Amino acid sequence: METVSLGQTGTAVSAVSLGTWRFGHETDAGTFEIDRESAHALLDAYADHGGNFIDTADMYGKGKSERWIGEWLSERDREEFVIASKVYWSTREDDPNGHGLGRKHLRRQIDRILDRLGTDYLDLLYTHRFDDRTPPEEFMHTLNGFVRDGSVNYLGTSTFEPRAWEVVRANEFADKHNYEPFTVAQPRYNLIDREIEAEYLAMCESYDIGCCPWSPLAGGFLTGKYRHEERIPDGTRGSESDQFTDRYLTPENYDTLRVVREIADEIDATPAQVSLAWLIAHPQVTAPIVGARTTEQLAENISAVDISLTQSQFDRLSEAKATPSPV
Repeated sequence: METVSLGQTGTAVSAVSLGTWRFGHETDAGTFEIDRESAHALLDAYADHGGNFIDTADMYGKGKSERWIGEWLSERDREEFVIASKVYWSTREDDPNGHGLGRKHLRRQIDRILDRLGTDYLDLLYTHRFDDRTPPEEFMHTLNGFVRDGSVNYLGTSTFEPRAWEVVRANEFADKHNYEPFTVAQPRYNLIDREIEAEYLAMCESYDIGCCPWSPLAGGFLTGKYRHEERIPDGTRGSESDQFTDRYLTPENYDTLRVVREIADEIDATPAQVSLAWLIAHPQVTAPIVGARTTEQLAENISAVDISLTQSQFDRLSEAKATPSPV
């Protein structure tokens, strides 16, 4: 797999990142979406395809994701991989300081993250969300300390609601005090979810911030498993989540999926591969984060790096959605 620069940094990462949020995630039935053995098989497959960019978070699987990655890393050369984790969400019940971006929580969590991963440094640490109760002066100072002491190489910020002003405010403070800025952003972005195009993506370009989008397949909608006015397949998010149905299973979104299918037929690819190829070819995207359940799905997704869209096909996909999906 080819590599690209991680934003404005000198670090090279794979054109597709492996997301691990399902590792150790417990279902309502008490089973894991992806158990330890399957997690290690996915990591093996990703590495075998030349992948080096692994994305996790302290709260994925209540720490199991990081721990299983750490076990896997212990049998490999740590220096061959770029490991990213995140911090924000609650990890200590009934503890008012057990979440957010306050200094107490950040300092506690960086030690736990490194311990679970079995490494003495992170390549990239994201703030999983912004914290309205903690001023950026505090968390940027604390995060800068992690970079200065060698615990972290680079800083990034993940988001659900793309508010560009928060990133700009934090980075302008960092610039004023010669602190490490956010050099990578992780918003939701795909052919359906286009909210970041309003201003967030322009902010990334203006401030030279790498963009590593999550949910590149719109929660599975862009894999093509759903068909307009046909029965929703059992066991899918569409059959289990009203929120997913309301957001994605709309006539407008099916129109976008129709264009994806047309181009997939033209180039003998799957809808998932076409959707990922659009992101990979996007000049403002660094590396989409894929979260496959099986090694077969992962192989299909990674194969998108070998797909070349014509400019006309890229433009047809870009223009297939005129307005953002409803929240």
